[in-house]
Amino acid sequence: MDIASLAVFRTVAREQGITRAAELLGRVPSNVTTRIQQLETEIGVALFQRDKKRMILTGEGLTFLDYAERILNLADEARQLVNPAAPVGTLRVGSMESTVASRLPVPLATFNKNWPQVTIELSTAPTRQLITALQAHHIDCALIAVPSGEWWLGQAELDKVPVFREELVLLLPPGHPDIEHATDIEPKALAAFAPGCTYRMLAEEWLTQFGSRKAHFTIQEVNSYHAMFACTAAGSCVSIMPRSVVNLINHLGDVKQHPLTTVDTYLASRPGFSTPAFIEFQKILSANADFKSEA
Repeated sequence: MDIASLAVFRTVAREQGITRAAELLGRVPSNVTTRIQQLETEIGVALFQRDKKRMILTGEGLTFLDYAERILNLADEARQLVNPAAPVGTLRVGSMESTVASRLPVPLATFNKNWPQVTIELSTAPTRQLITALQAHHIDCALIAVPSGEWWLGQAELDKVPVFREELVLLLPPGHPDIEHATDIEPKALAAFAPGCTYRMLAEEWLTQFGSRKAHFTIQEVNSYHAMFACTAAGSCVSIMPRSVVNLINHLGDVKQHPLTTVDTYLASRPGFSTPAFIEFQKILSANADFKSEA
């Protein structure tokens, strides 16, 4: 088993096929097929289930992919650290959806202009899932939302740098009366992302007054902020999101806004992680940051 074979395996797993993987790897399909067969023979189990033209990971293949990702990412990190003359290789950045939409376009464009030899792999997920991915070495850094106090991080040990301060707003259907408390809200449903989202957690706490009131809000899980906005505009739900995202959607007359709180966004990484690419990415984010520590 070698690094090259693991890279071939990972690409086939991602593309679910030999032909496309071979194109991406710059190899002939027969060579990719041979590599996979040799790897399966060495491990002693089938890593893929052949389904017509697709290659689907078996249960054992899924487990092996997790370890292959960690090994390949650590190998890339090691190469960058032992030869730190300039940023090279791949930087795997995880982020919340809201940050990708409203905060990252300019920094990413700047980074690509300054360091075109670095490949950025960008993925999105809620904060909890991003922390898990960081700990598993699936990503190198992440933009996460951390409320006051760090209990939300659980047992995770992370280096964190504050970069953005987001104002969260409660969105209400058009024409909804002004509110002071959660009990004044007429729709009894919250449109939100899946569990693990910091903003959803804060919304649930506010709507139930930290459990002190027996509010009967149901959760309608959606996959995008546009879907949250649409559900709210239709009158069936309320939603909570950063004002920066609301401004991007640009239909402010369709919903009513009620300011709630502020939440800081941090650039998080594993303790001691300091590849040249990450250092330059952090510098660019800091240059675009709007975070101001309070005296």
